Amino acid sequence: MPDHLSGTFAALSDPTRRAILARLSQGELSVKELSEPFQITAPSITKHLKVLERAGLITRSRDAQKRPCRLETAPLREVDKWLDRYRRSWEHSMNRLDDYLGKLEAGGEGKHARRKKN
Repeated sequence: MPDHLSGTFAALSDPTRRAILARLSQGELSVKELSEPFQITAPSITKHLKVLERAGLITRSRDAQKRPCRLETAPLREVDKWLDRYRRSWEHSMNRLDDYLGKLEAGGEGKHARRKKN
């Protein structure tokens, strides 16, 4: 079974590729339109697009002379699902910390509270 998450994270590791995805989140764009804000060569943009395409984050098609690119959200949903497990754990830890701090503020310090210096 291929490790899709590793491919997705590898593709997302580059700031130019993340910027390309951000632009595509607004809608379909041609390769020429995508490359406009970047100060890199056309072959470099093509390499970035190939990485994104291999990771399943974009699809490219042919429309006459245009090469429109479209964002594919399935790999990003997979990342979100993977992160959700950790998000729930972090939220649980933060809730426990909030409860503990609330008890300290309410005067129920118990044995872990620091004593006030006189």
